[in-house]
Amino acid sequence: MTNPLTHALRGSRRTPAILLTAVALVLASLTPAFAQEGRSGTKPTVVLVHGAWADASSWTGVIERLQDDGYQVVAVANPLRSLSGDAAYVKTFLESLTGPIVLVAHSYGGAVITNAATGNPNIKSLVYVNAFAPDAGETATQLAGPDSALSADPTTVFDFVPANLPPGPGTDLYLKRSTVFTSFAPELSNDDKAVLTASQRPATIGALNEPSDTPAWQTIPSRYLIGTNDKIIPPSVQRAMAERAGSTITEFDAGHVGLITDPKTVTQVIKQAARTR
Repeated sequence: MTNPLTHALRGSRRTPAILLTAVALVLASLTPAFAQEGRSGTKPTVVLVHGAWADASSWTGVIERLQDDGYQVVAVANPLRSLSGDAAYVKTFLESLTGPIVLVAHSYGGAVITNAATGNPNIKSLVYVNAFAPDAGETATQLAGPDSALSADPTTVFDFVPANLPPGPGTDLYLKRSTVFTSFAPELSNDDKAVLTASQRPATIGALNEPSDTPAWQTIPSRYLIGTNDKIIPPSVQRAMAERAGSTITEFDAGHVGLITDPKTVTQVIKQAARTR
């Protein structure tokens, strides 16, 4: 049986134009959905980067709210292997997107986006959620400071893999159950704390102690959510980083995992960043 489209193409004097249209339609169907959204000019793509001892599911409450409001959202899997390597991975991912981007990060993820966003003209705003915003030469461990719950004797805070002591740069750090329950996520229910403890993804010692490079916040506008009950990155440390970066600051009554306990406020700040011209 003759294909009707083939017959029409053969019999039309406008064959070249029709063929070009058909090709364009095929190519459009192959374009990633988030790239199409970026070109539409209506809303930027929101890219979310999780921190250490977490995964992309930590953004679930935020993702659902943004999607309900018509935003294209991508939660990147942060490798947590080294700051330079993690930033390079996220940078490559960002370069695959078309159109404006709001880049959001939690905790150690803030150090990652601070490095990954440099030089990308599509990133219209950075949003830090209880996150590190290092300057050149600074490390996450250094910035956390002596008042952080992570600054205690490491053997009381972490489990090491491999368990050999002393640990090295490639040693994986897992939070002890007691650290999750009392410091990392004390505001969660005991059941949720137990799930978080069991499902955490480790960061290496090297990643948390690798010096940062030239910060993207020097050239890209930023917003910062300070969790006033944070025991991992103390609020005073967060405020100092936010003020240095010139960020628009919002405080919320949350601990370190405020993105889980108060996704509504986090979403509101992301949307504010997205609407800023």
